[in-house]
Amino acid sequence: MGSAVSTCRVTCARSARTTTSASSTVVPEPADHLAERLAEQRRRIADLERSLAAVHAASESSNADDEHDPEGATIAFERQQLVALLETARRTAAALEAAATRTGPVLCERCGRPIDPARLEVRPQATTCVGCAS
Repeated sequence: MGSAVSTCRVTCARSARTTTSASSTVVPEPADHLAERLAEQRRRIADLERSLAAVHAASESSNADDEHDPEGATIAFERQQLVALLETARRTAAALEAAATRTGPVLCERCGRPIDPARLEVRPQATTCVGCAS
């Protein structure tokens, strides 16, 4: 990505306006970007819930001993993997929802300094500055 676009995104994050950079790339408002990320996360949750329901249905309709099947992953493994992915997706969605309600400068929960707007653009749910996160 060119530096003009990066500069524009940081500037746009600070001013919370939609603008066009020198390369005619429309940069969405941070709130729009956050709403898109949240909608994407909700779609991911719905997809994972459907997949988990399909695994549950498959395990109920079959009494096969998949625990000793050398051909691949067990149904229990697939179910637990989906449960873990679903929990992570739900936590991310909750963090994005919390980020959507924040107003004003966002302060690091560890050191109390403002979090760089560029970090918030990439990771809107961030609660720590780059220094404290590493």
